[in-house]
Amino acid sequence: MNALTQELVELLSLERLEDHLYRGQSRNLVGKRVFGGQVLGQALRAASYTTDRPAHSLHAYFLYGGDVNAPIIYEVDPLRDGRSFSSRQVRAIQHGRTIFSAMISFAYLEEGLNYQPEEPNYPAPEDLKSENELKEGLVNFLPENVRASFMRDRHVEIRPIDPVNPFQPQPQAPINAHYIRTHDPIPQELDDQSLHQAIVAFYSDFSLMTTSLKPHGLSYISPSLQCASIDHAIYFHRPVRADEWMLYDMEATVTANSRGLNFGRMWQNGQLVCSTTQEGLIRLREIANNQ
Repeated sequence: MNALTQELVELLSLERLEDHLYRGQSRNLVGKRVFGGQVLGQALRAASYTTDRPAHSLHAYFLYGGDVNAPIIYEVDPLRDGRSFSSRQVRAIQHGRTIFSAMISFAYLEEGLNYQPEEPNYPAPEDLKSENELKEGLVNFLPENVRASFMRDRHVEIRPIDPVNPFQPQPQAPINAHYIRTHDPIPQELDDQSLHQAIVAFYSDFSLMTTSLKPHGLSYISPSLQCASIDHAIYFHRPVRADEWMLYDMEATVTANSRGLNFGRMWQNGQLVCSTTQEGLIRLREIANNQ
């Protein structure tokens, strides 16, 4: 495997401490605080270790920023194992306090009614530049103190459909889309749905919250802005493969009270496989300081 894919798999493979208790390592992926996608993926993986069913929904709250220099303990409470559904509550604990809480539901695949809207008509990923190629064109905008962190490779490959310059944001419609996948295929010996779902949860956090910034002409690096994920929901409609191209189509519907509400749909091979929802804090510091 590519070294980045290997590290991602290791990040989402937790150490079992005892029944229903697991430990995950932390990485500095986006800055001083633990990347929300890391906690989402690890919490989902911890819960998946306690059942043989795939997840179909996750509802989570981010309570405190995580410390990138410390591991995270995941405590899984097996609330219910019914004939159709299994329910798990997961707490992520760091330095003695709960930094994240999630309810996750699992269910076997079933035959039944099927409906989905039409997939958006976007260019194929092969016709788009990679995020790394696009970053090369932004080097002249980068302050020296952030250049290394901005230019480093992500653990997944991203190909934006309508890229923008985050250093010169302009007001735009609150829509966003990119293709995303791991750099390399998942090896056969590790190829199970729980890992694919954990990776999808990990990368479901990329760009979702910042979609609500677009109509305001702001980006995640705007100096006047304080951003943080508040909650996150994922619905898995069909089996997924995190190592094949996934179209992630996002939109925001409202910003109010320093919060923005964002929705996402993930498409793979013409099927709607996942849906996401996230509300994020988008607070202008100068307004907050004057209140």
